[in-house]
Amino acid sequence: MAAGSWFDWSTGDLVTEAKFQDIQDSIVFIYDSDSAANTTLTNKVEGTVYFNTTDDVLKFWDGSAWQEISGVDAFQVQALVIGGGGGSGSFEGAGGAGGYISTVDSENTGGGTASNKFFATPSTNYVVSIGAGGTGGAYNPTTTGTRGSETYFASLTAVGGGNGSNGTTTIGEIGGSGGGSNNATAAIGIVNQGFDSGTGGGLVYQPSGGGGAGSVGGSWSAPAGGNGGSGVSSSITGSSVGRAGGGGAGGTDFYSPNRTAGTATDGGGAGGFDTTGTSGTANTGGGGGAGGLNTAGNSVAAGGNGGSGVVILKYPDTYTISQSGLTISTSTSGGFSVTSITAGTGTVSWS
Repeated sequence: MAAGSWFDWSTGDLVTEAKFQDIQDSIVFIYDSDSAANTTLTNKVEGTVYFNTTDDVLKFWDGSAWQEISGVDAFQVQALVIGGGGGSGSFEGAGGAGGYISTVDSENTGGGTASNKFFATPSTNYVVSIGAGGTGGAYNPTTTGTRGSETYFASLTAVGGGNGSNGTTTIGEIGGSGGGSNNATAAIGIVNQGFDSGTGGGLVYQPSGGGGAGSVGGSWSAPAGGNGGSGVSSSITGSSVGRAGGGGAGGTDFYSPNRTAGTATDGGGAGGFDTTGTSGTANTGGGGGAGGLNTAGNSVAAGGNGGSGVVILKYPDTYTISQSGLTISTSTSGGFSVTSITAGTGTVSWS
């Protein structure tokens, strides 16, 4: 039965079968597939409309098949955008992870919040820039690391990780995730991108770990330096990979008892014990690990660099991506293409 004419209802009007059918024919139903809609809407008529939650499109029944309602030719792009990790300070505070932004279905963004959706339109240029990791601090004289650089894709900007402080009690820097230090106050991570650093013991050689996208950095707990905060795992490439972990604090035998170095995961650099800190892994946004000062008091205490950022894009394989000024690689599987952008500043577009 096709929908009838408009009816002005008044209090007390009887809802007849025909009038109720008119109402039902005008409802926008919600299903996750055409097959689910067909199973339930056994009496659908030409013009029946439902919203497809899998493809995020409206569809109408043309009498024999479901058709997508035309409008702006937008399509969903699932994106992972990670800023460059912070460099660690020399022999103390570790670097914080770069900011972590996700629009991947059913996954969290940094800071433990749910992701949002992003839609692109063909023949539109979207600006992309991959943030560099911060530089680890040199020893003698002791220096802080430098912050990681921002990574951006279209309107999504992932802040660079906060750098770790040097061998003083200066607080680490704010960033996507906060940088570690000896200070008893944590360095702040950006809301919805990462977590704070741990807290130091308030004295030299009592350092904290850098914050990660998935958890706060570890705090000083005698005689151990703080571990790096965890990152976040994403399956955007087809397998689960952890990224944006914070750097571990440095360890030293300069004092007794020995100060233990902090560990790190998900691309963060481990702290060095009597050695230079480990750098964060490239294209993960991991924070740099802090160096450890040995009894000789030499340059092995230098901090590790932060890992560079990355942009990873997943989209229907019916669209073809093109780029300018960027280093990219693309693979296709299961109806989707996945493009990893690992370096450069430029644009991407789809056709």
